Amino acid sequence: MYQSCNSVETEEEQCSEPPGILAVAQPGYRPKSPPSKPKASSNWNDWKWQIKNRIRTFDQLVSFLPGLAGKTELQQVIQKYPMAVTPYYASLIQRPDISDPVFMMSVPQTEELFNPVCLSEDPLEEHKDMPVPGMVHRYQDRALVIATTTCSCYCRHCTRKRIAGTRECSISVHRLQQITEYLLAHPEISDVIVSGGDPLTMSTDSLEAVLSALRSIPTVQIIRIGTRVPVVLPMRITDELVEMLRRYHPIWINTHFNHPNELTEESMQACAKLADAGIPLGNQSVLLKGINDSPQIIERLCRGLIRNRVRPYYLYQCDLVRGVEHFRTPLSKGIEIMEYMRGRVSGMAIPTFVVDAPHGGGKIPILPNYVISMSPTNTVIRNYEGMMVNYPEPGGIGQQAAEGRELPNPGVWELASGRASIIQPSNTSRGQRRRRLVEKQKTASGFECGSLFDA
Repeated sequence: MYQSCNSVETEEEQCSEPPGILAVAQPGYRPKSPPSKPKASSNWNDWKWQIKNRIRTFDQLVSFLPGLAGKTELQQVIQKYPMAVTPYYASLIQRPDISDPVFMMSVPQTEELFNPVCLSEDPLEEHKDMPVPGMVHRYQDRALVIATTTCSCYCRHCTRKRIAGTRECSISVHRLQQITEYLLAHPEISDVIVSGGDPLTMSTDSLEAVLSALRSIPTVQIIRIGTRVPVVLPMRITDELVEMLRRYHPIWINTHFNHPNELTEESMQACAKLADAGIPLGNQSVLLKGINDSPQIIERLCRGLIRNRVRPYYLYQCDLVRGVEHFRTPLSKGIEIMEYMRGRVSGMAIPTFVVDAPHGGGKIPILPNYVISMSPTNTVIRNYEGMMVNYPEPGGIGQQAAEGRELPNPGVWELASGRASIIQPSNTSRGQRRRRLVEKQKTASGFECGSLFDA
């Protein structure tokens, strides 16, 4: 399926630093913010140097985090689920323990070897929806191409832990041709997602070969790229890469920020380059226990993303994949977060909470219950404050209580039957603002309520 990885050139002039750990990552080093790039290495901003100098082995990990020296059992984890951390992403670790979100997402834990029976290697059953090796066709109108098995960082919560990093390679010409032929034979597929691994770890020429093949198919309208590179390897977003991507519009990119600590100056500059090139950006977070399973953290993350032209797209429930049980949260936690977000931030900044269902069931949105009751004539819905309102159904048969004739203490039945129109919580912040406004209007001399033009 794949050929040897050609995503990183190893010529001496491209990567003059010797392989191994970066200079700043020495025993005792505890960065509280990204280190000074010139002091770290003269090649710090070279993405190929970053990939070449990833933390890959237990010995390298201990050199960076000496407190892990006694945890030799981590070697067993790394052997089963490969580790790779770019020097850049490692520099974001502020505390070398499980209280640090970047540490948790990048450093192996022995908990990865605990696997309840509900977990599986391929819970989404991608292999059963793979008519051509390297391409998943689950939904009628779209397909996913696994262009590489390489990532610059191997996230410990990865849904493809079974393949990511076990052999770092990119799709072969032969397999790409098979995928092209399949797409030509299935014109109903108009949307193709290029995934992996991480497609942006490929060389620009190799990635362009994939995009060019997809663009040659008249029925493929949209190409999407799934990548975590802006988060863990932002220096990969070079002018050369961006200029190449522009040639294949419409291109969309979904990236993968999970925590506000990842919203660094470098990562936001990378996103800005892509957005300035006319590439719409979305973000797909994963809900992770002990990392971002807090409404306030998700709010901070989504506000930071939207401020930098990255729209929160999905908040995923962690998949039932082996090696991630310690990251899983109850579904109720995601619903709690969605309940918290509604009414506090713009709808543009609220992702859709989804479960990617086992057995290839696809993405299922999970929402708080905003529909309280339904009848043929009226539906009772509630807002984020707990206010319940009667929505009369069309056709002239729905009833709506006339203004000024509301029942004094209505219940849900009165709303559903049209005998009342609202059940209003007594002391919401919005209600307080309205009351203050009414008082102000009463005392303002010459002010006529509702006028936009009074002095």
